[in-house]
Amino acid sequence: MTTLDKLLGIDYPIIVAPMFLISNTKMVKAALANGVTAAFPALNYRTDQELRAAIANIRAASDKPFGVNLIVNKSNPKYKGQLQTLLELKVDFIITSLGSPQEVIEKCKPLGMKVFCDVVDLSYAKKVEALGADALIAVNNRAGGHAGKMSPKELITLLKEQCTIPVISAGGIAHGRDIKEVLSWGAAGVSVGTIFIACEEADISPEYKQAMVDYGEKDIVMTTKLSGSALTVINTPYVQQLGTKANWLERLLNNNKTLKKYVKMIIAYRGMKQVEKAAFGATYKTVWCAGPAIEHVHSIRPMGEIVQTLTKEFMESS
Repeated sequence: MTTLDKLLGIDYPIIVAPMFLISNTKMVKAALANGVTAAFPALNYRTDQELRAAIANIRAASDKPFGVNLIVNKSNPKYKGQLQTLLELKVDFIITSLGSPQEVIEKCKPLGMKVFCDVVDLSYAKKVEALGADALIAVNNRAGGHAGKMSPKELITLLKEQCTIPVISAGGIAHGRDIKEVLSWGAAGVSVGTIFIACEEADISPEYKQAMVDYGEKDIVMTTKLSGSALTVINTPYVQQLGTKANWLERLLNNNKTLKKYVKMIIAYRGMKQVEKAAFGATYKTVWCAGPAIEHVHSIRPMGEIVQTLTKEFMESS
């Protein structure tokens, strides 16, 4: 089996997951300096100039491989331009989300760029494998953000039995022994997000970081209010007040085939702005994404220290 570390030429089979509004160059550089890889969402940079500058900044600090997450859905009006930039700069890998990765795969292959695709079930996994994806990011029901519906073991086992490309498990990783466990089920590596949110390098509000310490797994709830798709968030007083279910109008529009494309864009834009406001300024409208691994966040620490703890635990786990 080709593990993620062999696939990318890194020390440990770990990706620091791309997190909307959270991932930044400081976090990526700290990850690369400590033997793992990382990715950031292209949408974290508003202009093409900022995206190019971020990639240049990381490359100036490290020659290790890193990736960029690309929303390939029509709800992302910047998709075409972002893809062109990533192709021109030849980033090491692209993680595709929320749409067909066909164009990305077809354009990356000739350049030797790898494409990993977010999947939540076997049907979609088979489709992206047929298109030529290099690996599957198996998003399970323990993931933060847009989570899947299957348990980590169930999803990994199913994909390993039915697909031939590497499976990278995403969701629920908080300790080195968690990595050993998913590798024993057949995973080639892991994508880890939640435990890195409360790092010193993250440019989010101190209140968001403190919430990562103060709240636990029991406080994580699913909401369809933000993006039209189920999203895991911390159950703050504001989220309790807002409710977690889309209202009848949101549901009606979201399910109308004619309007769906446009409504998705409106809901996604509205939701992203709401999350953006919560991430960068403490207001009573706090909508903060996190996964169940929040249970294992006990302090705000430097990024490198969190990575080192995770890799040490991984090496020491039997």
